[in-house]
Amino acid sequence: MTEHLRHDAGDDLTLHVERDGAGPPLILLHGFTGSAESWSPLRPSLGARVTTLAVDLPGHGASSAPADPARYALARVADDLARLLDALGVDRAAVLGYSMGGRTALHFALAHPDRVAALVLESASPGIASDDERAERARSDAALADDIERDGVEAFVMRWEWLALWASQAALSPEVRARLRAERLANSARGLANSLRGAGAGADPPVLDRLKQLDVPTLLVAGALDAKYVALARAMDAALPGASLEIVPDAGHAVHLERPAELVRVVLRFLDVVGRSDARWRG
Repeated sequence: MTEHLRHDAGDDLTLHVERDGAGPPLILLHGFTGSAESWSPLRPSLGARVTTLAVDLPGHGASSAPADPARYALARVADDLARLLDALGVDRAAVLGYSMGGRTALHFALAHPDRVAALVLESASPGIASDDERAERARSDAALADDIERDGVEAFVMRWEWLALWASQAALSPEVRARLRAERLANSARGLANSLRGAGAGADPPVLDRLKQLDVPTLLVAGALDAKYVALARAMDAALPGASLEIVPDAGHAVHLERPAELVRVVLRFLDVVGRSDARWRG
């Protein structure tokens, strides 16, 4: 049975968390426009081995949407996650982050390495290295944020669904696509807009050069049809000591949607190895 929790993170932010399963803790961090609902198809299988803590990131799902875009910055959210673990009485957790959630997971691990037992990064990026490209992305994200506030979430979602990034999702069933659209539409215009302004790839400092500092077991996952993120995963694999890499065939950006059983399989196999060597995490 899912347990719904509310965590007062302070500074106008309340985080919604859904807890399921039994075993050592695994934080689940969704991507932009998602929510804890993103992980619903996977949580029963994961929950047989771990306790999942699915967090609605700021401005998403049932978490609040602060007025200040700076409150969405991933460095601040990393500290929020540490305080969330304190409130739940959790010493260390594994973290599975998808896309924006993967960037969040990286910031959390870099800021609080003692709280992270393992990382699983699905279709994640270490940030945009080029100052010029990052500035251009910030301008693009700011313009899109303005559009969302002016035109509303429904118009934005219709536009968002046509991105080339999601082309492989055409093979999903109508039921899955409808669930995905409903999840996106459940977000607020202010939450999505301020998430872009405060936590978008243009606002987020790159961390690739810092990855060598991480001494955390890490699994990098990308869909074989998503060439950009396969390349990013390979770059992080080269930078992270002791990382492992899984390229999932017949999947694009959202491996958890397109190949959920395969993602569960590789994640649980990885976490089994972590659990055998980390008594603090497995409890």
